[in-house]
Amino acid sequence: MAEAEGISTATSTEEINGAGNLMDFLDEPFPDVGTYEDFHTIDWLREKSRDTDRHRKITCKSKESIWEFIKSLLDAWSGWLVMLLIGLLSGTLAGVIDLAVDWMTDLKEGVCLSALWYSHEQCCWTSNETTFADRDKCPQWQKWAELMTGYTEGAGVYLLNYFLYVLWALFFSFLAVSLVRVFAPYACGSGIPEIKTILSGFIIRGYLGKWTLLIKTVTLVLAVSSGLSLGKEGPLVHVACCCGNLFCSLFSKYSKNEGKRREVLSAAAAAGVSVAFGAPIGGVLFSLEEVSYYFPLKTLWRSFFAALVAAFTLRSINPFGNNRLVLFYVEYHTPWYMAELVPFILLGVFGGLWGTLFIRCNIAWCRRRKTTRLGKYPVLEVIVVTGITAVLAFPNPYTRRSTSELISELFNDCGALESSQLCDYINNPNMSRPVDDIPDRPAGPGVYSALWQLTLALVFKIVITIFTFGMKIPSGLFIPSMAVGAIAGRIVGIAVEQMAYHHHDWIIFKNWCRPGADCVTPGLYAMVGAAACLGGVTRMTVSLVVIMFELTGGLEYIVPLMAAAVTSKWVADAFGKEGIYEAHIQLNGYPYLDQDEFTHRTLATDVMRPRRNEPPLAVLTQDSTTVEDVETLIKDTDYNGFPVVVSRESERLIGFVQRRDLILNIKNARQKQDGVVSNSVVYFTEDAPQIPASNPQPLKLRRILNLSPFTVTDHTPMETVVDIFRKLGLRQCLVTRSGRLLGIITKKDVLRHMAHMMNQDPESIMFN
Repeated sequence: MAEAEGISTATSTEEINGAGNLMDFLDEPFPDVGTYEDFHTIDWLREKSRDTDRHRKITCKSKESIWEFIKSLLDAWSGWLVMLLIGLLSGTLAGVIDLAVDWMTDLKEGVCLSALWYSHEQCCWTSNETTFADRDKCPQWQKWAELMTGYTEGAGVYLLNYFLYVLWALFFSFLAVSLVRVFAPYACGSGIPEIKTILSGFIIRGYLGKWTLLIKTVTLVLAVSSGLSLGKEGPLVHVACCCGNLFCSLFSKYSKNEGKRREVLSAAAAAGVSVAFGAPIGGVLFSLEEVSYYFPLKTLWRSFFAALVAAFTLRSINPFGNNRLVLFYVEYHTPWYMAELVPFILLGVFGGLWGTLFIRCNIAWCRRRKTTRLGKYPVLEVIVVTGITAVLAFPNPYTRRSTSELISELFNDCGALESSQLCDYINNPNMSRPVDDIPDRPAGPGVYSALWQLTLALVFKIVITIFTFGMKIPSGLFIPSMAVGAIAGRIVGIAVEQMAYHHHDWIIFKNWCRPGADCVTPGLYAMVGAAACLGGVTRMTVSLVVIMFELTGGLEYIVPLMAAAVTSKWVADAFGKEGIYEAHIQLNGYPYLDQDEFTHRTLATDVMRPRRNEPPLAVLTQDSTTVEDVETLIKDTDYNGFPVVVSRESERLIGFVQRRDLILNIKNARQKQDGVVSNSVVYFTEDAPQIPASNPQPLKLRRILNLSPFTVTDHTPMETVVDIFRKLGLRQCLVTRSGRLLGIITKKDVLRHMAHMMNQDPESIMFN
């Protein structure tokens, strides 16, 4: 489709022949030619051709003068400049979001009297009256009940704190859903299913707009602070892509070419994951493995640069005060042993089962929301779910705190200075070892109490996350999935640790766990469980493992993480191939062609339109159609383009013309060219014939005709057709036999056919 570029970028040097100054105005570019309507798919080959022509034009001009040479250098470096700006803005926004979430989460429980903008931890850092044993208690930080009544203990104090916690949660979530509903409806959800669809070539105008960026940033803070079972990691990818789209509009190279714009958005997605997890390399791999559709090598380098700048910016802000990019950075001091692969693989099985359960239940609930009256009351739904979450979360200390803090505590190794309940072990008074190498010890009452609370927290998180993901507020899935896995992993880790301590003479422990040795690290099990559950839900593998080891800073634990991630994917794939994002893409009916193989034995003739008993294909002829005929055809149909043939009798294919380009050209011709009327003949030929002066002025539209549309024969296997659509990113494909036009296959026809082959209702999966 080398000729498929819009008029605004046409660079033909040949002279236009015809009557008088026929279509001379087409040499002047006018707006919107070559662009796409909302909710339409872009033509990747056309965009690639347009960019190649633009680049060729700049290269030729650069030899004319120094100024043109400088302009060509600026054009070449504009991509790197866009990446720099994306990294700086997304890193800054992530830092601001982290600081705001930290403060507002603590605001539900109390306030810092010395400085209202300090979180609990920051407040007690600055206090001179904090003891090491009670590091979370300081006079400057007061809970709401203490501030109002002056008492610190008692049933009344507890109930007042409980009531205010629920009230703050309801206020935050109500504010979030109201802002989304009024100002930016696209700011809800995680955004990753839509970004995957946009990167595959679909146009959703406003989804990456300025309002969406602003509202998503503000409401993300409110939603996470409300204590709902959701994370900020998925929405941060959406925020970063909004930043990418914003900076694309500053450079015509990207703003006028949808294909080039998607290269920038792929890199922006990498920057989003980079700041979400503090994992620049994991971010690049996430963009490559999970969201990108077209990912050339050049985009790989630029993604790496954007992720680097974003991580550097976040590190400069240092939102957590620990000189790390994430809250739950940990370091372990004990190696893992081969026998531990068994519980790691079991955690992988759990992650796969949890992923399957979550996807099926969440999709069923979201489908119910779309098809029943429930979907008409998004504000009420958010309020009810928030109320239930807050009421059930407050009594349990592990669900009351933010999910990131919970994961951080579950990942932590128990050192000598830890005050957590999970580290309430019975110490040997004769122990004299370095702080980093504490031997396995029997669990104390605090550990057993924590296990019960964690079991309740696990059940609570599993159930409530199903109903939370997909509500009309920004909601990520990474953190809740990791929390489920981390809780399960920590419980398994403590169980294995206690078995190793009490039964070190068993054959499975005998070879590697001597009495008095530090054998088992429960925090490592939490980390492996988190990776397994996240993998089960999203079906990520390589990027997941890299993100997890960047989180922990230890290459030593890659094998356990790989074992859990692969097991999780295998188990989950046994019940269904699609991850949560693919499931939501299908639920919303977005025209996204996944990478699964098409194995059915059907032919192009079985899928093409028109079918039998349908009206004939709407076509234009090369030299016998009038302007009125074209306008009538456009008015009576809603097709995105029309094949052009020699004549209706021969049906010999000449090319393909886009509907939008036809509309714009006819409109401009009527305004700027004298003599073009309804009776004017439209010519798609190289030269318009000489016509008598009494005849209306003809309209020549050769320039907008794509002379090399993609065609297949009617006996081409659909397996090949699907592969062509997937790999070339086609919008439509014409079906011919011996050069004679028979029909057309669009991307939606392919999707309908694939649904039909899988015994699904073809219309139920299409976007409305």
